[in-house]
Amino acid sequence: MTDYFLQAFIYLAAAVIAVPIAKRLGLGSVLGYLVAGVIIGPLLGVVGDETVTIQHFAEFGVVMMLFLVGLELDPRALWAMKSRLLGLGGLQVGLTLLAVSGLAIAFNQRWSVGIAIGFVLALSSTAIVLQTLQEKGLQKTDGGKSAFSVLLFQDIAVIFMLAIIPLLALPDSSAADSGAHNVSLVADLPAWAHALVILVSVAAVISAGHYLSRPLFRFVASSGLKEVFTATALMLVIGIAALMNMVGLSAALGTFLAGVVLANSEFRHELESSVAPFKGLLLGLFFITVGAGINVQVLSHSPWLIVGLTLAIMLVKALILFGIGGFFGVKGSDRWLLTLSLAQAGEFGFVLLSYSEQNQVIPGSLAEILALVVALSMFLTPALFILFDRVILPRFRHQSNQRVADPIDEQGTVIIAGIGRVGQIVNRLLMANGIKTVVLDIRAEQVELMRRINTKAYFGDAAQHDILSTAGIEQAAMLVVAIDNQQAAIEMVRYVKRTYPKVNIMARAFDRGHGYRLRHAGANVSVSETYYSALELGAQALHCSGFSPQEVSRQTTAYQNIEQEQSDTLYRAWVDENAGKHLDNDYLTLFMQLEGLIEQALQQERAAETSASSKQTDPPDFKQP
Repeated sequence: MTDYFLQAFIYLAAAVIAVPIAKRLGLGSVLGYLVAGVIIGPLLGVVGDETVTIQHFAEFGVVMMLFLVGLELDPRALWAMKSRLLGLGGLQVGLTLLAVSGLAIAFNQRWSVGIAIGFVLALSSTAIVLQTLQEKGLQKTDGGKSAFSVLLFQDIAVIFMLAIIPLLALPDSSAADSGAHNVSLVADLPAWAHALVILVSVAAVISAGHYLSRPLFRFVASSGLKEVFTATALMLVIGIAALMNMVGLSAALGTFLAGVVLANSEFRHELESSVAPFKGLLLGLFFITVGAGINVQVLSHSPWLIVGLTLAIMLVKALILFGIGGFFGVKGSDRWLLTLSLAQAGEFGFVLLSYSEQNQVIPGSLAEILALVVALSMFLTPALFILFDRVILPRFRHQSNQRVADPIDEQGTVIIAGIGRVGQIVNRLLMANGIKTVVLDIRAEQVELMRRINTKAYFGDAAQHDILSTAGIEQAAMLVVAIDNQQAAIEMVRYVKRTYPKVNIMARAFDRGHGYRLRHAGANVSVSETYYSALELGAQALHCSGFSPQEVSRQTTAYQNIEQEQSDTLYRAWVDENAGKHLDNDYLTLFMQLEGLIEQALQQERAAETSASSKQTDPPDFKQP
């Protein structure tokens, strides 16, 4: 028993140390798990042969992940994005599969091995790419949306790849023997009966998910016990996986179908929250075992082969992505984002490799080489995003900035930089009150949209000094900075305040810290974009909780008063803290004091309201003469 505890401690300690470091370095959690496995396995040798056994158990995390993928798929949403999902995603997987399989067959691999290799290398890293796109704010760009469509198609394609791989097993392999001890419903059936059992099983999963799941979940939920609902969710996933194995299908296929059927269930979120922790833990354990099982001796013996294969595969995928991106109208930096973000192999490649090796499709020696290729390509992914950020994106921004800006044929009292969700409201308010504005935005599509709704706007980068001069910054009374780029906003404020000190600068801040930096750069007023909306939302929450409109008004006013009174004090403490004048966290101390003052003021206001209310409702005290 002590050995099991010790092994569990080693795996968990490796994850706890390596994953946060990898996340902080921008490498992502998957690479963190792989590195942890490499450290405790090939480098330190503190884990041994039990890794293979643990990996078979941890692979169930993949089954759970595909169940969650199915839960997230709304058929209507899929239909709305069918063009890019099937077009971009389908072409990427299909063309990469053909190219890689063709190259493998050209190098004397069997056709079945070539197809399996194509499956492994056609996929990209969903975990790394989506996390990086989110961290860099690129998920809403055209390139980010296109990459998401491709990744979604790949996740769905994995289901069918897992179902096809057993069919690729070599005729003389021992794959059939490996499952001799498994319970099977189709072992001695003829082909037509085997097919019939499969159809009945799939139909049973879909029907049960549609008609029987809701009564079951309602019955379990009525107990009010969270752990029973969790047990029910696990029972569902495990039962479907077992049924699929007994009829000779992939467990992942069955759980994926069940997830799709339950995607519109009112219990979807509860199912997701119940299964997700087990999925995350088992998947992390799976990737650690993959890292621990990597044969670094293969890399040391054939480094140029591994590096050459990795770069060749990434180049082939990049060329295919770049070509189909242009075919589907993805242009400029978005086309490069699509290309560079998906050029690597992905974590599902390890799953398919393991599955292919178990089914005697890919030989063990070749699987070791491919595992190193997949891992190395994933390690290179952060470098590709750095290349995009520092080389590709600046070049396209420079080209965009070199476009001839719209001729500004009029000037106004106020210049508004950015006509997004904030700039539009400010512009309407000023124009409605007879204040003439000049609106600038670097996004051509946004400018055209504004013109279609009869709002005059000019294409031009307000961060460029000559554009500001053309817009009349010398004569303007005010500049409103409402652009999305935080650093560019700070630099614009600093330049205008230094060059045109008489111009009042009003700036949109993303948060308190950004507001302080804008104020430090010279902004006369900086307002967090979330402050008043959050205040209004809190007021509505109080109102729905039974507070009267008068009470809500007094509470929000008290909150604003304390916030405004302490604003200068907090700002000065922030300046001193960042200048290194204090080392005792004065700003944090004052911030916590502010929270206490706000709570105290609100309680006092509430007490005053209660006292005033009681005085109004008490009967008058008439004194007897």
